[in-house]
Amino acid sequence: MSKVERRVRSLVQEDGEMQDALEVVLDRATDGEVRWVDVRDEISSGQWGRLIEKEILVDGDEGFAIADHEEIEEGLTDDDSGSDVETPETTSWTKWDKLAALATVGAFVGYAVSPVRNLIAGAIDIVLGPLLGLVPFYVVIMLIALGTGLYSTLLRAGLMDMEKMSMYQDRMKDIQERRKEAKEQDDDEALDAIQDEQMEAMGDQLGMFKEQFRPMVWIMFLTIPAFLWMFWVIGYRGSESAYPSVATQEIVMPLAGTVTWDTGIVGPMQVWIVWYFLCSMAFTQLVQKSLDIKMSPSSS
Repeated sequence: MSKVERRVRSLVQEDGEMQDALEVVLDRATDGEVRWVDVRDEISSGQWGRLIEKEILVDGDEGFAIADHEEIEEGLTDDDSGSDVETPETTSWTKWDKLAALATVGAFVGYAVSPVRNLIAGAIDIVLGPLLGLVPFYVVIMLIALGTGLYSTLLRAGLMDMEKMSMYQDRMKDIQERRKEAKEQDDDEALDAIQDEQMEAMGDQLGMFKEQFRPMVWIMFLTIPAFLWMFWVIGYRGSESAYPSVATQEIVMPLAGTVTWDTGIVGPMQVWIVWYFLCSMAFTQLVQKSLDIKMSPSSS
């Protein structure tokens, strides 16, 4: 897009009446030039001044010359507004999303407050406790990891609009490409306009965050109680284990050798936490591949 075309589009976007003024100027021009006396009955002096200020009209032999007739006509077409990429609407959270977020914050308290942790873990123990008498603890962790991997994938696929995420990414990519083009052409005016557009597009970052964080709220809402239960079973940071026989079970871990579930293996992280994360990553990938669900937006 040339400088003249961009200036015309900018003027028309700022003031819709400038389109009529430009059409009058083009219509009254003779041999590529137009005089104020030829158009003063149909456009205002302010509009005339703006055309000169923006160098759409430049000095001519007998009046003012039209900078570039074809580019001005291109600028008056409405098939391009600087960017072909549509700006998506921001996703609104429902009251249930907000309640889930509030409940998640409350569940986080369980990590620091024993009564809250005991209350939540005790309730979860009604469901998961019987498994400890049927299968080894590492299998219980694998089942929890499989469950969290399954519903986290389904929640992200169901609550995160990948098409909208793609629109956010496409718009930012479009701005970057036009900025690069303007720099190569030394078009300071275009760079200023793109800079303003980038500032407006900062809202896209918030929109992307809301899109990504909405399913995370529900994932944490369901995962934190299970995590608190595992904390409760093993004991952590000096708290007493609810199942001492499980916490002291010996297992063989690669590189670490024979350890118990409450052994710190990666800094303060105990063995069961490392085992859960390894299982969770593996099962999440397996679920995504099995259900053919893509977790990243595709740019056009």
